[in-house]
Amino acid sequence: MDCGVITSKTVLLLLSLIFWAAAAGLGYVGGYVINTYKNYDSFVQDKYTMLPAVIIVCVAVVMFIIGLIGCCATIRESRVGLGLFLVIILIIFIAEVTAFVMGFIYREKVKTDVQGTMHTVFQKYDGKSPESGVVDYLQEQLRCCGVTNYTDWTATQWFNTTGNNSVPLSCCKQDIKNCTGHLNEPQDLNTKGCAEKVENGLQAVLSYAMLVILGFAIIKFFGMLSVCVLTCKREDNGYQPLYSGVFA
Repeated sequence: MDCGVITSKTVLLLLSLIFWAAAAGLGYVGGYVINTYKNYDSFVQDKYTMLPAVIIVCVAVVMFIIGLIGCCATIRESRVGLGLFLVIILIIFIAEVTAFVMGFIYREKVKTDVQGTMHTVFQKYDGKSPESGVVDYLQEQLRCCGVTNYTDWTATQWFNTTGNNSVPLSCCKQDIKNCTGHLNEPQDLNTKGCAEKVENGLQAVLSYAMLVILGFAIIKFFGMLSVCVLTCKREDNGYQPLYSGVFA
């Protein structure tokens, strides 16, 4: 067994282990992205923005299975098994590149999507409906008020109906105990709008996911190269597998 074969087998075994670790990592990232989008789903009209995260989770499941196949095929030095491993790595590589491109496209679309739907949700605020609860939760968690700033509330139906010249109490700063939400006391309110914070949060999560996808795509490339090297060495040198079995 020459040095090239040993090196290639070592790389492929390490790649199989990386597949299992990557499956866990991608599963976490995909779940985190989906959970983040669910928190803001009332402000994201285009549900296809979750598609990159769904692809990540699916890839994670497949990667665990492929890691097992790759490990067995490498140990048995099976041409069929290694060929199957190569094809599957190539498919995953294409899926990851697709997810990366789609993530880049939808990352730019988040801003217009959020801006377009948030105004509608805030206009429907009545302090009682489930959508109103989402608005209050958002403002409390992000410490913001209104879409672009706290004065946006003056143009809502809720503000005109109440007629008390105040914004929802969810706009109040958390360290203010006697906050009434009155516009004459802006020092007690979170004056910055929620749209920018939501956009930055979603884009940051998606950017992180894209970097993870790119990193694993590079790993897949070196894995495919190692399979090719090992297969070519076997053909050139008439190398026989050390083990026989299902993949032999």
